[in-house]
Amino acid sequence: MLPQISTTPTISTVDRVDRVDRVERVERVERESMPDTLINTRQYHRHQITKLHKNGVEKKIIAWFTNLNLSTVNHWLQRIAGNMDLKDKPRSGRPPVYDEALRHRLVAFYCQTTPLPLPELPKVGRWSIRWAEKHLENNPEPVGAMLRRCTIWRILNSQNLKPHRRKYFLQITDPDFFPKMEHLIEVYKTRRKNLFCFDECTGIQVLLRIAPDVHPEMSERKKKAWLEEFEYIRNGTTDLLAFMDVHTGKVNVKCKPDHTKETFLSVFQQHLASVPQDERIDYIMDNLASHYSYEFCTLVAKLSAVACPDRSELKTSQQRRNWLRSEEKRIAIHFTPFHGSWLNMIEIWFGILGAKCLKESYATPNELIQAIYSVAEIWNTKFAHPFKAKYDGVGLHEKVVKRVIKFLDNSSEKLHIKFLTKQLLLMSNMIDQYWDKVPINLWQQLFDHLFEKKQQLRDCIDKDEIPKRKKKACEALEKLFVDLSNSLGQREKSFP
Repeated sequence: MLPQISTTPTISTVDRVDRVDRVERVERVERESMPDTLINTRQYHRHQITKLHKNGVEKKIIAWFTNLNLSTVNHWLQRIAGNMDLKDKPRSGRPPVYDEALRHRLVAFYCQTTPLPLPELPKVGRWSIRWAEKHLENNPEPVGAMLRRCTIWRILNSQNLKPHRRKYFLQITDPDFFPKMEHLIEVYKTRRKNLFCFDECTGIQVLLRIAPDVHPEMSERKKKAWLEEFEYIRNGTTDLLAFMDVHTGKVNVKCKPDHTKETFLSVFQQHLASVPQDERIDYIMDNLASHYSYEFCTLVAKLSAVACPDRSELKTSQQRRNWLRSEEKRIAIHFTPFHGSWLNMIEIWFGILGAKCLKESYATPNELIQAIYSVAEIWNTKFAHPFKAKYDGVGLHEKVVKRVIKFLDNSSEKLHIKFLTKQLLLMSNMIDQYWDKVPINLWQQLFDHLFEKKQQLRDCIDKDEIPKRKKKACEALEKLFVDLSNSLGQREKSFP
């Protein structure tokens, strides 16, 4: 058997780490320095080659990093050495029908306008390629030409744009998200003894399909999927409360008709009776109100054999969470950040459960409950294993700041005051604690956008009718501007 030949250059470990770090830094500089235009892939690669070569990166490393042939890299390095342009040489053939300016106008028209003529709702509705074609037949002025749908598709596809499609995202809104995230990552890494993840899966529908499923048939031409009847009959719901042992991956599940505070306290007490009574226990759970109620504090104090503070000392939700989080007692509760339930490992098992039985047909809630218990038993006896916590949060800080900049750039007048306030507080906290995690040019962009959009943000705040909320938002906006000004050394820009 012939030995496998690696295309990756062989370099020492120290050199490899240094080169990879240098490549990543240069790649960031390259992305930031590129002009804000529609750049094709070949032109982008040539800029990469130029920047990497100027920073002393070897040819083989450049070829590996850009995924280009070494001869291609040599060709463009020769062009660079000869002070020649990085653009393609003139070629024979018909010149392009639609120039770059028209392509820009089409992208702007398709992505920044809407097809619905509603003055009171100027940004409602989305173009499809068919609608855009019909509109441009009668109104070609925005683009400067009547374009066929194939041309519209080709221009959008060349830039990987599909604005007619939708996909959910979850923006971080907790101002203290990153300290909480780092705490949970540390808890997972230390693998504390008796560490459990808890969560509820609520409102699971019991659906009875009116026709049986159609089993897939063997076919050489096409892969057959399992066919499921669309129409169903609702037969109620059930709530699932589950604990997962982080060390073993085994789960302890209970199905209940509700997930009230009393139900949670009962299930929690039952689970605690199944673990060693003289050992420390840690739980990871989200911020559902019943998870930090005063009654839960009382139960934790009782089971930890400590005195529970008076209700007046635990008046607010933050005070109760801080006391529950305290590690001075036997039982400690580690809360996920708001909008951070994905940091809870029990969600992984919920995904497995959903794929195994939650999408089946059931005539009664009891049938579904028995199926859930059966899946849990099979998992615990045959498949249970600890999940590896690999997530370290690298890159998330930069991503959050970029998204806030995008909100300010495109939708500053549409931001809800509660969302806006949380984003402003989050940015201020990141400046204080994670300044070095975000490139300086992004902080500069945030400052510039904040300065440019200050009037729109004030108008957004003034529209709210609750004085207390308006005051908090104004204070958060002013604090962020001052923090950015001080950190960037731009005190000359005042915030009138």
